[in-house]
Amino acid sequence: MTTAYDPDNVFAKILRGEIPAHRVFEDADTLAFMDVMPQAEGHTLVIPKAPARGLLDAESASLASTMATVQRVARAVKTAFRADGLTILQYNEPAGGQTVFHLHVHILPRHTGVALTGHTGRMAEPIQLAEHAARIRKVLEAG
Repeated sequence: MTTAYDPDNVFAKILRGEIPAHRVFEDADTLAFMDVMPQAEGHTLVIPKAPARGLLDAESASLASTMATVQRVARAVKTAFRADGLTILQYNEPAGGQTVFHLHVHILPRHTGVALTGHTGRMAEPIQLAEHAARIRKVLEAG
């Protein structure tokens, strides 16, 4: 059984400007912003603007745009945080670990020997998220 897309999910509200977010990148099809409960400094999310609950119900064109933005933003995150590598995650449905039911991709900068923090539900300080977003935007703007 497939559950319908809920247009009142938190990411849809961010897209409509009803909830603030520390935006990193935006184009006609996608939005990238800081995860408010980061598992690493620089933890960034990329979402399509088109409604999709997850990977399996996303339109192919939307999915292609989303992944192009993931690649672009991931390069900037890696540079901005001088990361040794990246972890890219995408969850589908509760059994798969998804908690917000709008397709989204996590970009986590990784440093050798440093474990990710758990998903504790603790929110980061807004000033820290703003600073991290600015670091990533600076790299994106530099090209």
